[in-house]
Amino acid sequence: MDREKLTVTISKDLFAQIDSVIDGRNIRNRSHATEFLIRQGLGENRLRTALILAGGQGTRLRPLTLELPKPMIPVHGRPLMANTIELLAHHGIKNVIISLGYKGESIKEYFGDGRRFELNIRYINEEQPLGTAGPLLLAKKWLKETFLLLNGDVLSDIDLTDLTHFHRTQNGLATMSLASVDDPEHFGAVRLRGSQILEFVEKPAKGQQPTNLINAGYTVCELGVLDYVKKGYSMLETDVYPALARDHKLSAYPFSGQWYHIGTPEQYEQALQGWHQPA
Repeated sequence: MDREKLTVTISKDLFAQIDSVIDGRNIRNRSHATEFLIRQGLGENRLRTALILAGGQGTRLRPLTLELPKPMIPVHGRPLMANTIELLAHHGIKNVIISLGYKGESIKEYFGDGRRFELNIRYINEEQPLGTAGPLLLAKKWLKETFLLLNGDVLSDIDLTDLTHFHRTQNGLATMSLASVDDPEHFGAVRLRGSQILEFVEKPAKGQQPTNLINAGYTVCELGVLDYVKKGYSMLETDVYPALARDHKLSAYPFSGQWYHIGTPEQYEQALQGWHQPA
């Protein structure tokens, strides 16, 4: 990222507030903190558009998903994806596109046009299965700027504003959030060099995983990511993200906090027991 030096004179009483955002990780010094706060004031640390992938059949969660799509299974009395919608609203994302597939009408019926969540929700429908990447091309007409791509089957309190700020400091086309798990054997681990993702190691054997970090399901994307998506059936995990990594265009954002992927009955049970609704 190109940078130029800027000298400014500010009141001394602001220094404590500037220094308070230094976290030693993404914001390492006063210069970084000042840039972060300027971007915050200009609104650059907030995205305006998100695309939620909600078209999967959730076969591993049957019989729960025999009548409901996975994003609609209940977590503490309300649909799983309601937590995601509220997270987006909290971080100022106003335009939401939801990719529908299996039993998608129940999602559309519950969330509607998004007005009651103070959002604008649009829907795209997969006439036939398009994988996890194919829906991006269906949504292309509504993707006009940097956007958030996320899965409809995760629960998290991730700081999307901080993720966006971190992405702005990188030179890539996408920044993927990474969660740490005890055993990445059933997910696929990420190999890193600094903040750059080098490759994905699918289902590594115990003791052979490069890290314990896995794709957490939230990725900030530039429009150039769409050029990596082929028409028809295409997968983010095997087609798009590995290609971005090979081209040195994919950055990593490890984060700590609540994170649950709900793909199996065991994972669903863990979420029910461990998830705490953010205040």
